[in-house]
Order: sequence, then structure tokens, then C-alpha cells
Amino acid sequence: MSRYYHDPANGQDLFCSFCGKGESRVGALIAGPRAYICEHCAADCQRLLDEELDHGWAQALAHLPRPRAIHAELDRYVIGQQKAKKVLAVAVYNHYKRLAARGRGATELAKSNVLLIGPSGSGKTLLVETLARQLQVPFVVADATSLTEAGYVGEDVESIVQRLLEAAGGDPDLAGRGIVYIDEVDKLASRSRSPGHGRDVSGEGVQQALLKMVEGSLVKAPARGGSAVARQPVQVDTREILFICGGAFQGLGELMKQRRSRAGIGFSAAPETPEMHAHSPEPADLTAYGLIPEFVGRLPVVAMLEELDEAALVRILTEPRNALVKQYAALLQADDCELLVTDQALHALAARALARGTGARGLRSVLEAVLLEPMFRVPELGDVERLVIDEATVAGGKPTYQRREARKAEPRRRRA
Repeated sequence: MSRYYHDPANGQDLFCSFCGKGESRVGALIAGPRAYICEHCAADCQRLLDEELDHGWAQALAHLPRPRAIHAELDRYVIGQQKAKKVLAVAVYNHYKRLAARGRGATELAKSNVLLIGPSGSGKTLLVETLARQLQVPFVVADATSLTEAGYVGEDVESIVQRLLEAAGGDPDLAGRGIVYIDEVDKLASRSRSPGHGRDVSGEGVQQALLKMVEGSLVKAPARGGSAVARQPVQVDTREILFICGGAFQGLGELMKQRRSRAGIGFSAAPETPEMHAHSPEPADLTAYGLIPEFVGRLPVVAMLEELDEAALVRILTEPRNALVKQYAALLQADDCELLVTDQALHALAARALARGTGARGLRSVLEAVLLEPMFRVPELGDVERLVIDEATVAGGKPTYQRREARKAEPRRRRA
């Protein structure tokens, strides 16, 4: 395409292919392979494109859930963790608002990746899974303990993008708007920085390898399907991928306490309060734990998750949309059997799971063990109308099988 000036000596007058006006009226024309456009029509086209971009921006924002709606959806699946939900809702909303605003205005919006800190079984992975499902974006979970530096046995960091590309059906543009959750990131802490935990120097090498990908780079991933020759690498731009890292960070609280104690000694030291433990760690705490400063800087948004108590575990058993008691009730309903779990049994189940120290993860294994024998017998008996699980059943006793021909009145119990 070039600017075209007509030579009047040849006696031919050229016309704009859009408005039909001759160059004698509109001046110089811009020439394409088979068409011409005047500067007035070019300006109109630019205006129409700007309006279309503004409309696309408005449409993208209209379909983007607001932070309160994101928080409400998280409440349907995750019990408690209100502060972490609020932090995640705002961070995710701002991230995809940044994607919608890409290319508009002079202000460049930086990406804000997230770090979730909380004990095992507190709901970190479930929070991120629920977010990805609500936003309908590709999502993968990576285990940081399986990642290694290039040249070592194990998964390299580029394999994360390859899995995200597969989750996106091979579409690199869709993969570039997905969410990656890297679990157990605290296991990458270097022993050279924090001898009490972490792994050898290779952990620091994995952190270095993650830097560019988390910040934003072009990563080559093999395409799916076809022969090995036909599968040409596909480039995925990670600048728009939201990276959320999570870990238990055992011992981090002690480092935070030591930092606060160094800040004030004797009468100048502030008394310790529960609110101090709810505060997010400073970057210096994370680097003291064993993460390199550059990696900490790529995770500016930090959310702390609380340890679940017995009351929270009881609510997890019954309240969420996919609560465990509801799941097993649906399984038994397929055999035309109703499941009832007493309140005392719920607390006994929660207490046993709490004793295992694995948070909500222990609930499924505890409930599975209690229901193993009933789920084996109910299909065989064929006439069990209701299965009642009480505190004695959780302690190892037999459940109550209410048969259709001999059902007796029972005290009021919680319905699954």
C-alpha cells in the first residue's frame, strides 16, 4: 500500500473506491493492489474501528462477573475463607478487565499474579477450580514438586503451558487467557536460604525458570494430533495467563514473628494479637523462607487462608453445592435408598478428619470408610428405604437399615 499521486499529463483521473470522488476533488489517494482510498474515507474507517473497539470493550465488561458475583459463586462451593475470597475476586476481576482493556489508552496495566498461603486442606485448589469454572477459561493444576530445571529428569516448566494448551483444545489464543495454579510452591524454597525446609539448589533453579513464564513470554508447545512431523510447535503468549501459586509455608509464621520482634524490643515491642497472625507476610518474610526476590516480586497479590476448625468441617460436609454428604446421598439414591446423617455423627466425622491434620481432604476418606459396608450391603438387600448414620456408627458400630416393610418412627435428624 502506498500513497498515489496522479500525473495529469496521461489524461486519466482516478477515483476513491469507497466514496467514488475523483482525486481532483479529494487530493492524493492511497493505493492498494486493486483499489484506492482517499484520506477522508481512511479517517472514517479509523473512526469506525475505534467505535467497534469501544463496543467490544463494553461487551467484554458486560459479560465479566463483578467481584461480588465472583465472591458469591465461591461461597456456593467453599466454606469460610472470606478474606481470601475477596482478595481472589478483586484480583481476577482486575486481571480480566486488564485483558479487555488491552490496546486501549496510554496507561499500560501490569499483571497481578496471586500467591495463596494456607495449610493443607484449607481450600486453595478448590477456590481456583471454582474460579476457572465460573469464568469458563482453560485451567490446569501443576505440582511444583515435580518441576525440574531443563536437563534434569522430571517435568520442565514449559510442560505447564503444554497442558494448558491441551485444556484449550489446541487454541493458543484461548490458552493465553487461561489460569494456571501451581501448588506446593513453598517446596521450591532453597535450603541455602532457609536450611530448615525446602530442597536443594535445584529449587532455586526452578524458580528462575518460572520467572519469565510468570512475567510473560512466548513459550513453544507441541500441537496436538497428527504425526510427529506434522506437529509443529505452537507459540503461547503467557503475558495474559493468570498464575496463582499456593503452598502451606510451614514455619512462615515463626519468621514473621521474628521480624516483628526485631522491629521492637523491650517496652517498644507491640503486644502480640490474633490480628497480627491474619496479616499477609512481607516480601522479606518470603525471601527469608527461601523464595528468590525476583519470584516474590512476580506475585504481588497475597491471600492468607485460615486453618479449618471442627465447625467449618461440619459445614463442609453439608452446606456446599457439592457437599460430601449430598454426593453420597445421590449415590445411595440410585439404589432407592435415603441417607440420613445425625448431627452428632457429623461432628464425630469432622473430629476424626481434624485429628488427621489434612483439613477438608480427610473428610472424604473418613466418610468413605464409614459408608463402605453400607454401600456394599444396600444394593444386595434391595429393600433398604433409609440408611441412618449416627455417632455410634462413626465410632465403629453398625448403621441402621430401615427396611420398607418394617420402618419405625425415628427422632428428627438432618436430611442430606
